[in-house]
Amino acid sequence: MTSLSVEILAADAAEPITSAGNAQLGIAVLAGIAVIVLLITKFKLHAFLALTIGSLALGAFAGAPLADTIKSFTAGLGSTVAGVGVLIALGAILGKLLADSGGADQIVDTILARAGGRAMPWAMVLIASVIGLPLFFEVGIVLLIPVVLLVAKRGNYSLMRIGIPALAGLSVMHGLIPPHPGPLVAIDAVGANLGVTLALGLVVAIPTVIIAGPLFSRYAARWVDIPAPENMIPTRPSEDLEKRPGFGVTVATVLLPVVLMLVKALVDIVVDDPENGVQKVTDVIGSPLIALLAAVIVALFTLGRAAGFTKERLSSTVEKSLAPIAGVLLIVGAGGGFKQTLIDIGVGQMILDFSKSWAIPTLLLAWLIAVAIRLATGSATVATISAAGLVAPLAEGMSMGETALLVLAIGAGSLFFSHVNDAGFWLVKEYFGMNVGQTIKTWSVMETIISVVGIVFVLLLSLVL
Repeated sequence: MTSLSVEILAADAAEPITSAGNAQLGIAVLAGIAVIVLLITKFKLHAFLALTIGSLALGAFAGAPLADTIKSFTAGLGSTVAGVGVLIALGAILGKLLADSGGADQIVDTILARAGGRAMPWAMVLIASVIGLPLFFEVGIVLLIPVVLLVAKRGNYSLMRIGIPALAGLSVMHGLIPPHPGPLVAIDAVGANLGVTLALGLVVAIPTVIIAGPLFSRYAARWVDIPAPENMIPTRPSEDLEKRPGFGVTVATVLLPVVLMLVKALVDIVVDDPENGVQKVTDVIGSPLIALLAAVIVALFTLGRAAGFTKERLSSTVEKSLAPIAGVLLIVGAGGGFKQTLIDIGVGQMILDFSKSWAIPTLLLAWLIAVAIRLATGSATVATISAAGLVAPLAEGMSMGETALLVLAIGAGSLFFSHVNDAGFWLVKEYFGMNVGQTIKTWSVMETIISVVGIVFVLLLSLVL
């Protein structure tokens, strides 16, 4: 995806900024992560500041000069934002156009009009998965909650029978499928191919979302049988529009970047000749930047203009889409700085030294590290970024398929057991009108199922690849 930034990182990491022994480095890593966890959980500090302070603490505990630690952190921050920042911004614009134009509502209404009875949970997981491709998790929840509550109320369904499939679809997309920030950063960190990761991610995501969504929702509905809370049904974003884009053109617009990136990955595998004219073309149009940029430009017409947006409103929509992602970009950038600090103090070599005597598979190790950080910090993005930085050295010498699976293993681990230190936990609790115990029985268990099923399918794929 960003070979230039990967080369820069490799160059920066060539000479460790400290000659500390493995024991001191191990303690430094634990202390640095502990500082981040403590600042986020105990002092409720923003993840950007926590990661920045944690990176400085990591260098200090490792005995590295402060100036070198700052240099490593800023280099990692800059290269990470350069690599994924534009992609996150383009994804945010596409998601905002999808929501404000009524395109998302059009997808929802069309599918629900053709589904009913036992098919409804499957319809909900399909809706959430399609809409979840370009949208951040929190945005997807806000967008889908009105639909979930209305369907549960009007169809007299258990709220969990409808809600869990929708949440599962959004969560799986968030953790496993680019262009979401976590997978993008992990792809950048381990040098994976985005198209191959996307293709394998879909292979893992489909069975995972089925098991954690429609199938698990049967049990969740028995454990927590509650009605849709009347006071939580908000206004849908497209209710004030006179017209909305059509179903077919909306779905085509959302899937355009996915198709372009998959075509590139397929041609790379089948043709495998950089001098081939077809591969040269697909390498350009299938690159993440061009694929997402093309989708945004198309969406301005197929979504924005189709909804009757003026040029001024289109400009306003794009502008409003960028403001909310400032925090995400800063967190992702600081996570990249933390990752680079880890690499430059020599942690990568330490892990390589230790891993030679480990019997545990690399993919399982990556998953366990992400699980530990997820449980401690509550943030899937922080878990993905930190775990990717720790296991990145293990990707050296891996094939294209293996590095893609490494990204997916990290992504699966980052979703494990969301609990009270996760903002998503409270978002779901409040929207669905549940208490803490009910949220753990449903949402937290669902996230754990996604994580465990995800790593199982990743390991099964590794036997083939």
